Amino acid sequence: MFKKVNWHAVFVPETPLLEIFVRGSLVYLGLFLLLRVLLKRESGTLGITDMLLVVLIADAAQNGMAHEYRSVPEGLLLVTTIIFWSWLLNWLGYRFPVFHNLIKSKKLLLVKNGRMIKQNMQRELITTSELMSEVRMSGITDLAEVKEAYMEPSGTISVITYEQSTGKRRDKQIV
Repeated sequence: MFKKVNWHAVFVPETPLLEIFVRGSLVYLGLFLLLRVLLKRESGTLGITDMLLVVLIADAAQNGMAHEYRSVPEGLLLVTTIIFWSWLLNWLGYRFPVFHNLIKSKKLLLVKNGRMIKQNMQRELITTSELMSEVRMSGITDLAEVKEAYMEPSGTISVITYEQSTGKRRDKQIV
């Protein structure tokens, strides 16, 4: 009924630990760069498609990182490597401005004085309807009320109205 446990396989790594660290580091840093460059706009929210993306990335990257590890120390080292790089990149971004600029994206101006900046919207693949949805969620129905709107480094969109920036309401312009 009970099978014999192979304790050697549980606790003794088959893959050299340095190889696991190097593989984990390369895959983590590679995925970080891809997600930093390609999916900035998606990082502010976690919907079903985003969760699916994370699961699929994890599954696809697993063999590249682990080289089919089987022991507990190998698994723990791989998880520790991923946490280490996450912590180190955040620490470097906090301590050194040059790293902060590389690791964290800058805010991107999407609306200036009630007018959409189409070039910046295209760069982040934001449609007019997506932008207007975010503006409406801020309680604004007319883009003419918007002094500035930014895509923040987190992927969210912040909206500043004329009323907020000056304390008084501006007459709406018909465009």
